[in-house]
Amino acid sequence: MNLEVEIYDTTLRDGSQGEGINFSVADKIRIAERLDAFGVHFIEGGWPGSNPKDIEFFNQAKGRTWRNARLAAFGSTRRKNIRVEQDEQVQLLIAAGTPVVTIYGKTWMLHVTEVLNTTAEENLAMIADTVAYLKQHGKYVIYDAEHAFDGYKDNPDYALATWEAAQNAGADNVTLCDTNGGCLPSEIATIVKAAQARLSRAKIGIHTHNDAGLGVANALAAVEVGVCHVQGTINGYGERTGNCNIVSIIANLELKLNKRCVIPGALEKLQDISQFVDEIANIRHDPRQPWVGAAAFAHKGGTHVNAVLKIVHSYEHVNPERVGNTRRVLISDLAGRSNIVMKARELGFDLSNDTPELKDILNQIKALEHQGYEFEAAEGSLALLIRKSMKHVDSPFKVQAYHVSMRREGQISVCEATVKVQVGDKQAHTVAEGDGPINALDTALRTALIRFFPALANIALTDYKVRILNSDTGTAAKTRVLIGSSDGKEEWNTVGVSENIVEASLQALVDSLEYRLLKMS
Repeated sequence: MNLEVEIYDTTLRDGSQGEGINFSVADKIRIAERLDAFGVHFIEGGWPGSNPKDIEFFNQAKGRTWRNARLAAFGSTRRKNIRVEQDEQVQLLIAAGTPVVTIYGKTWMLHVTEVLNTTAEENLAMIADTVAYLKQHGKYVIYDAEHAFDGYKDNPDYALATWEAAQNAGADNVTLCDTNGGCLPSEIATIVKAAQARLSRAKIGIHTHNDAGLGVANALAAVEVGVCHVQGTINGYGERTGNCNIVSIIANLELKLNKRCVIPGALEKLQDISQFVDEIANIRHDPRQPWVGAAAFAHKGGTHVNAVLKIVHSYEHVNPERVGNTRRVLISDLAGRSNIVMKARELGFDLSNDTPELKDILNQIKALEHQGYEFEAAEGSLALLIRKSMKHVDSPFKVQAYHVSMRREGQISVCEATVKVQVGDKQAHTVAEGDGPINALDTALRTALIRFFPALANIALTDYKVRILNSDTGTAAKTRVLIGSSDGKEEWNTVGVSENIVEASLQALVDSLEYRLLKMS
């Protein structure tokens, strides 16, 4: 491996500034502990001068052992025209008790004169005074040069002077920030080289934003010219369109640039930590996220799948297991024979290109997809289709009749469903009420079947999605229903399609219960 690159994670501070992201103190502690176990070098816990929650985070963090990462408190240079000792925000940075303090200061003259309303000289003094004061208190100091690239393009000499002021005052690290996220990789590389020519003692870092969709590319451009400290957030959380995505950075550094940046064994947990942080943030994990998304190594086109079946790297740039992901084969009307073979094997069926039923299975799938069925997210229904075609078996039960009605009792609407099922030569006829027509139907169907199949009592619906397929037909539109189910150990999805939403729901419900019985057989 080449020289190590430091990973500085700012999910808990910069990431929390993203729209829809709100971490409690407990959330922040859990994420910090997971990041530490994962092996990042720095964890920026927050800005103790901005809110009580971050102060409480640092108070709790003091009582914990951090094995791999150093905690950083974030703040700004002293305010203009006051002594650094008198700046309450600076004092809170010291009181946070972290070994590392990161402060930001102004590079761009526009911000110096129009935002801070101060002079160029006073801004330089604010930077130097604050860095020196923090060093006097034994801190490892990282200076984040805000708007470093825009400031350099506007006034190179002054930008360099601000960075030198931080270095000369003792900063251990000067990180150049593309705060507005509008630079190109070539600009990043050029300006980083200019900084390297003037900063001989401080380590140089890079902090990019993703406003032009280049957050990761820009950080990698900096690394390729010698930067060995990268700042970013898990899953790219952050202001506006977000920060540099640390997940993608880690994968690219380790697997593309051959630079060690996390502890041994961590790379295989990359998908886990990405999903963990999304779960804590209550954000749906992006299936199209590079490296770790569910679709990152998903193959759909028949030509692609046929090639992957023969040589996996023919359509994969790395082995998905290296980042904790898995290869997936998608089934749709674009599927070829290879898709069905690989997917069937994934579902536990012994299928090959020589299996006589393969052509019939493929034709069924394409015909059903043409009607509006979708099997990519309904593997339970797909497994049933394959099983019935290969083993030529009937369903373990049949719904002979059903009826759903709704009535008003005062101010309350009551939904009722009646279901008649047949299992072998026996029948069951049940009635149930529910919160809505589908809930009532589900309850009635389950009640009718439990006497024959007691294990179905453990099934619970976990998700219910409705998609209108041809909205131009108004209320007569065809509806696709996707249902998620679980028995507490496994989860599966099933699908139904009909112009009648109740009928589509019943199809998906029946498939869900049949799938569970299939797994038992």
